[in-house]
Amino acid sequence: MHSPEEIQTIQQNLKDKGVKYCIGAYVDIHGIQKAKVVPIDHLPQMAAGSERYTGYAVDGLGQAPNDDELTSVPDLNHIVQLPWEPKIAWMPADNHFQGKPYPLSTRVALKNVLAQAAEMGYGMNLGIECEIYLLKQNADGTLSVPNPDDKLNKACYDVRGFVDSFSWLDKVGSCINDLGWDLYSFDHEDANGQFEFDFNFADALTSCDRLTFFRMMAKHYAKEEGLLATMMPKPFADKTGTGAHFNMSLYDLKTGKNLFACDPKDDPRGIGLTPLGYKFVAGILKHGRALCAVLAPTVNSYKRLVRRGAMSYFSWAPVFNSYGSNNRTNSVRIPAGGGRCESRNADGAVNPYLAAAIALAAGLEGIRENLDPGAPNEDNLYAISDEERSARGIEFLPQTLQEAIAAFAADPLIERTLGKELRSEFIKYKTEEWETYHLSVSQWEVERYSYMF
Repeated sequence: MHSPEEIQTIQQNLKDKGVKYCIGAYVDIHGIQKAKVVPIDHLPQMAAGSERYTGYAVDGLGQAPNDDELTSVPDLNHIVQLPWEPKIAWMPADNHFQGKPYPLSTRVALKNVLAQAAEMGYGMNLGIECEIYLLKQNADGTLSVPNPDDKLNKACYDVRGFVDSFSWLDKVGSCINDLGWDLYSFDHEDANGQFEFDFNFADALTSCDRLTFFRMMAKHYAKEEGLLATMMPKPFADKTGTGAHFNMSLYDLKTGKNLFACDPKDDPRGIGLTPLGYKFVAGILKHGRALCAVLAPTVNSYKRLVRRGAMSYFSWAPVFNSYGSNNRTNSVRIPAGGGRCESRNADGAVNPYLAAAIALAAGLEGIRENLDPGAPNEDNLYAISDEERSARGIEFLPQTLQEAIAAFAADPLIERTLGKELRSEFIKYKTEEWETYHLSVSQWEVERYSYMF
């Protein structure tokens, strides 16, 4: 909390930079931003919870029409002045209810689990790899790759495709660096029209705020180019899906030391993870099927989580609840050098606050219960037999949203972490999403069956 004097100082600094309006943006259960906008002169009131919302009007906030209103309280430690519109200051916000943090707010849920980690002496670092498509929306609403020269069968790391989209890439990359996020790499990804931005990890809350802002920022700069940027998990059946891999580690709150990092020579399994790190991984695997529901939270997500699908080569997507070293056929990977674990299930539709909350809770349970993930899997798991996978105890991740929801609903960790109401809201909205999809009639069905029968 900030004192009135501190808020006044922040307010004056923003005025000096030309800010006229403030957005205190919270997210719904899908991770979509919602907010009211106040003039800069009313920032102290907004910081005190002046902005009220009918929770029934927003997905996943669990209210009825007769309930008292929610408020949003902006986080004044994470303010971003919009680079493309400096009159506006954006800041992430938490929902409150009757003066207290609202447990159905997913950002609040993450903060609650971070507080549990802090009681154990841990903080959580999180790096999120942002894969994104830059596409053209056609008059009939379909999507296509705007660059006619970007058509290689394997377009990963393609230099020409990268340079041809440089105007948009430069805007996004410059914004990332200007905001101090430290862009250290970006490239043309595996699919035509697909790119990846990798910027430095931060504490979990900051990284989730950054992904939320990144989506809005990347879409804005694409619109300036007359194009559409999307993190939709699988926009094309025959092209690679959109990941948002979660790279996780715990650090010592007193020293800042990475508690997962060690010399691979000191690790009996040889991949550079401490015993604490392996326990964390074991917790992730124990709850891997339930966790998949929040890491891959849409109907479309499960068209990404396939071995091959309509593609001519393996999809790179994780389909097994397993871990290994620098082996991308596992859902949890320990990248070269160790010191972190990467959950590859996460896709571009993730609500980062919700997913990070469950992932951290699962990892902490692994530590508390002294769990062991077993030996790392180094084989191409796409290629080995079902019998061998079964013998190793490697199970499939859910293959549909419906299956993921069922795993989520059956796992006791979810209610312990989120509470009964937020758990129920997620199940309600995602069940409705699945049923609406399942009852719709696709063009594929029309083309296949209308002439057949």
